[in-house]
Amino acid sequence: MDLYVTASPRERGFLVGTEIKGVAAEWELEDSLRELAQLAATAGIEVVGQTTQRLEAINPATYIGAGKVEELEVWRRELGFDVVIFDDELSPSQQKNLEKALEERVKIIDRTVLILDIFAQRARTREGALQVELAQYEYRLPRLTHAWTHLGQQTGGAAGRGGAGGGVGLRGPGETQLELDRQEIRRRIAHLRRELEEVRKQRGLHRERRRREGVPTVAIVGYTNAGKSTLLNTLTDAGVLAEDKLFATLDPTTRRVALPNGKEVLFTDTVGFIRKLPTTLVAAFRATLEEVTEADILVHVVDVTHRNAHEQAETVAGVLAELGADDKPVVVALNKIDLLPDRSAEGVGKALDEWRQDYPRSVAISAAHGLGIDALLAAVEDVLAEDMLPVDVVVPYRANELVALFHQWGVIEREAYAEQGTHIVGRLPRRLLHLFRAVQVS
Repeated sequence: MDLYVTASPRERGFLVGTEIKGVAAEWELEDSLRELAQLAATAGIEVVGQTTQRLEAINPATYIGAGKVEELEVWRRELGFDVVIFDDELSPSQQKNLEKALEERVKIIDRTVLILDIFAQRARTREGALQVELAQYEYRLPRLTHAWTHLGQQTGGAAGRGGAGGGVGLRGPGETQLELDRQEIRRRIAHLRRELEEVRKQRGLHRERRRREGVPTVAIVGYTNAGKSTLLNTLTDAGVLAEDKLFATLDPTTRRVALPNGKEVLFTDTVGFIRKLPTTLVAAFRATLEEVTEADILVHVVDVTHRNAHEQAETVAGVLAELGADDKPVVVALNKIDLLPDRSAEGVGKALDEWRQDYPRSVAISAAHGLGIDALLAAVEDVLAEDMLPVDVVVPYRANELVALFHQWGVIEREAYAEQGTHIVGRLPRRLLHLFRAVQVS
């Protein structure tokens, strides 16, 4: 009996990393390539080798030196890889020249393509699919040289379904290789932007409704795979996918959580950050990332067991600054303490003290085992209390819902009924002041 292989073979990848002399690197090169290998594995690529080069300057034609390009052809014959993955973004001409130098026997991609491909596989909602599709097209437009997929005929948002055809870098747009010229792509980009603007408006309406209800919002941020989704699941039984993979979840999930004082807040899980996050993704995910910029508090989840934990935390801080959210109060959740070499109270305390030098509001937790969750919620509660401001207001009787809001979220020191309305003296969260300014009697 003949046997037929029905599963597509895994692509075999070869990694390339570089150091530029005199340029300070965020990470050690080996650590950066280790993360690139994780990304490749997440995308379904089997890494069979890697090489590094220290350069005086980037080669404008091929990024790496001519001798290293020749070595790639030797390694291709020895290892039989299908794709070469560069740790830094290549220009369109560099990618084209490298493919030409290797006689188009292998595919040349970079870290950006790899991340976009993972996002294409992982997006589950319509919003996520739209965002990934937009980022892919904006990346590919300047690289368009010949036949690409006509999205309108074949994908219908396949970027979000992680279509299998074509391999890494060709999922989503590009699966059937039909003709699609630059003008058609630009029209598609314009269409996607319009649809995402509608999504953004809808999110804005939801956020405004939450603000009127007075419920504080907490955005969970962190480096990819730090444990954000696991934390939300532990807090709320949200059922969010939580895997030991990079970018296991892309789509934000919001759930109510009760604080120790009985009051509720909204926790939102957000997309994980990563070093060298493609600018096209940051732009495309604007609607989603606005959950971060509009939040009252950020919970920054850090995997304290990772060898690059401090560098990862700095990367997250950099992305927050890029988003304009670096002025938010932050509670740092030092996650995975159950995996520390020294799990004693003394060992955990020592690790916590080290982080508190840079992050005063730090709490040691294990999201997977529910350790430290009460302390984390108490820290969130403390931050909310610190954000209370003194208020002396007369609320007209026609706006009695605001009096109820003050009772729910504020601290009332004195309350009396006057001819013009309810006179309240107390403290109120900063986020609610605008509601009272709009109706108060002077």
